[in-house]
Amino acid sequence: METPLTGSVPAAAKTAYYKMSSFIFLYFFTWSASFGLYALWLSQKVGLDSVTIGTVFAVNGVFAVVMKPVYGYIMDKIGMSKRLLYVVILISALMAPFFAGVYQPLLLSHPMAGIMLGALYLSLGWYAGVAASESYADRFSRLYGLEFGQIRMWGSLGWAMAAALSGVLFNISPLLNFCLSSATSLIMLAVLLSLKIGEQELKNNSVISDEKIVFADVVLLLKNRKFWMFSLYVAGVAWMMFIAEQQFPRYFVSFFETQQQGNAMYGYLSTAQSGLEFLMMMALPWLVNHFGAKKGMLLTGVVVGLRLIASGLVHDPLMISLIKPFYGLEISLLLISVFKYIAEHFPKRVNATMYLLGYQAMIYVGSVVVAPPAGYLYDRIGFDRTYLLMGSVALLFTLISAFTLSACRAARTATPPVPAVDLTRLKP
Repeated sequence: METPLTGSVPAAAKTAYYKMSSFIFLYFFTWSASFGLYALWLSQKVGLDSVTIGTVFAVNGVFAVVMKPVYGYIMDKIGMSKRLLYVVILISALMAPFFAGVYQPLLLSHPMAGIMLGALYLSLGWYAGVAASESYADRFSRLYGLEFGQIRMWGSLGWAMAAALSGVLFNISPLLNFCLSSATSLIMLAVLLSLKIGEQELKNNSVISDEKIVFADVVLLLKNRKFWMFSLYVAGVAWMMFIAEQQFPRYFVSFFETQQQGNAMYGYLSTAQSGLEFLMMMALPWLVNHFGAKKGMLLTGVVVGLRLIASGLVHDPLMISLIKPFYGLEISLLLISVFKYIAEHFPKRVNATMYLLGYQAMIYVGSVVVAPPAGYLYDRIGFDRTYLLMGSVALLFTLISAFTLSACRAARTATPPVPAVDLTRLKP
């Protein structure tokens, strides 16, 4: 597929591509600068223990599970309107005053109130906000005949550039991280204001449904067997991947002589990880198109399982440092495969809802169900043994998903597309 990177597409598409990519870049830069070291902030600056941090992530997950489907429903309702993204930017712009003036004091004085308010804020701005931004970018890319990965890769670069600074700033004062995030949110607002979608792209397209979603469509989606088989994969693979990552910074830092050394090295390797993610977002769409979205998802499960098992087996800073960046490969392969799988197997009128409910919200059900016991296991049997267990679970569910996920078209075999179920015809 031709992309703006090849210089062979119309000027209007190039301009739109650069603006959308700039928005995604700034969004991920904004949140990486602060949220990339969230677990360390909770542990080192606020002083929470493993179980309490697990509870924080669990409550965050509850709010995310609620807000993600709401955001998805709104996205399908408003089509390519940017109104929801403006709300997300406003939340992001309040990062510095919220974390420094509200969140930390509440966590220290009234922990449960702080946990609840923080979960609401983070869900509106990040947990559900990133899903809404990615869903918008996916539909935007398909309107212009582009690859989502070649827009989303700029988010990886934004995360990497902020990560290169975040560890150093964090060691000076976390307030610097939060102020940087608030400042870049204002630039992000200016970019979004300038982003316009051409009338030609909105006419007779195959991306946005003429009929807007209604609640009955969500009910029908929940009755669809493909929805639950997809969710089973998320529960077995994505849960292990993301929950292991939540407190991975604490495990990583433990390999170094001092916290400061570990914090700085974690920031540098997060940059390397995001750099790998950037490159993979550029290259992997070809691989997923060639072999099909299902095989892309299965390959993700294998990489996740092996990385977690390897993390539990290593015993020195060099090896854990070599393993850390592979998370960038996982997230790239997973995102590209998931968006292509959803577009192929589910109707366009519920596209955003499926992504935010079946994938994003389901991920955070894992935070509610698995994060607290994972925190308990970290303290009882150690990070290494817990990661061995989680990696084995990921491999087991990958094997199960090989039989339960629906077949996908592959360019190498010219397999015809599997038609998505038309929900309108299922209505009584």
